[in-house]
Amino acid sequence: MANLRDILAGNLKENRRKCGLSQAKLAERAGISTQYIAMIELSRQFPTPEVLDRIAAAFSIETYELFAVPPSPESSLERLRTDIIREIREVIVEALDGKHGNQGKD
Repeated sequence: MANLRDILAGNLKENRRKCGLSQAKLAERAGISTQYIAMIELSRQFPTPEVLDRIAAAFSIETYELFAVPPSPESSLERLRTDIIREIREVIVEALDGKHGNQGKD
């Protein structure tokens, strides 16, 4: 499991890319230096709660979202597999119900 600095670093990069922001633009929005953003993204610095709040505000997210642990690829694939199986079962049940419901109508 990654440590808090690494989680923050990864989420900071990911959010910045999703928003189409350079390090300089994020730094400007958050009122901190570009170098400090770079150091956070390299896991070399850990910001104060006040700076975390400003970074989150720059992304228009809640501060705690900067620490969300991304799901592992394995758990995402397992969730997808489960969803597909559930949907296939629903389609089969609907098809069988329709077939049985039409037997006496011909």
